[in-house]
This record gives sequence, C-alpha cells and structure tokens, in this order.
Amino acid sequence: MVQCEMCGAETSSPKTIKVEGAKLDVCSDCTDFGTEVKQPSSSSSSSKYSTTSDSSSSSGSTSNRSGSSASTGSGGSSSQRRSDMFDDMDELATDYDERVRNARENKSLSQSDLANELNEKASLIRKIERGDTLPSDQVQSKLESFLEIDLNAEGGSAEDSEWSGGSSSGSYTLGDVVKRKD
Repeated sequence: MVQCEMCGAETSSPKTIKVEGAKLDVCSDCTDFGTEVKQPSSSSSSSKYSTTSDSSSSSGSTSNRSGSSASTGSGGSSSQRRSDMFDDMDELATDYDERVRNARENKSLSQSDLANELNEKASLIRKIERGDTLPSDQVQSKLESFLEIDLNAEGGSAEDSEWSGGSSSGSYTLGDVVKRKD
C-alpha cells in the first residue's frame, strides 16, 4: 500500500497526475486535481526518487546509479538529504530592519550619513530600515562590517521548528500542508 501524495490516504493502485508542473502519485479520489500522466513502463518510476547526485556518484560505475533508488528503500525515507543551493545560503534575520536602525542610531549617524559611508543611496537605507526591501548580499556585508552587527538568523527558522503537522512516521504528504478548497 502506498500513500497518496495529495491527501495521504492509503491506496493500492496510485495514479500519476501532473499538478502545476509537478508529478504526483495520488489515489483515485485526487485524480481530478490534475491531468493524468501516461507512463510508458513501470521501470521509469523506480528512478523517480533517486537521492544521489552526479557529483557523489562520479567515483562509482554507471551501474551504481541505476541501482541507487533501490538502496534508499521504497517505503522509508533516506537518512541523507540531497543538498541544494539554499543549504549554503545564510538566512536573513526577521528583525534585520531594527538591527540596522538601532546600530545606526547607536553610532549617532543619520540615514544619509550611513549611506555616504557605505557608498549607497539614502533611499536604500530608508527602505531597509522600514523593512520594505531586503539588502543585497553586498549591501548586507557592508552594513555588517561598518555597523559591527550580524544580520543572519541564528539557527533554523521559527517556521521550521514550530510546525508540527504531518504523520508520526516522519514522512509528510502534500495533504499535510495544503488546505483543499472544495
């Protein structure tokens, strides 16, 4: 038995549909939410959830890649998560605007004085302090070094740590997160 990726219901014969460009294996009740995708063979679905990347399998042979999905198991989740570009990025603190304003005021600088010191426009400093715009990486590093502050969020985001939805097994479906409009 497989879980429907839309509602989480157990189904013995999932159908693959395309919803907003994403392919999902769903139960027969959820097939109306997308267009059904015809699969040419059953072997194509075995490599659908491959967790290895090209760089990690470069030392192995080509036969290692085709068997990679079998090593993760069909029902459980893999202990290693595939890394993406967001893993290397620092997350900006939610109160970055207050941190910049407080540090500027502690140095007794006006917004235009700070802008001149950083070689930026005063309007950009105003927008950052109001929270209307996020500083670019370059402006963020200028602010951090000149004002001697840290604008990065400490640890994980509050949204990640507070969310407790989903099943007790630790695997989540789209149905755990999305609210359907019926």
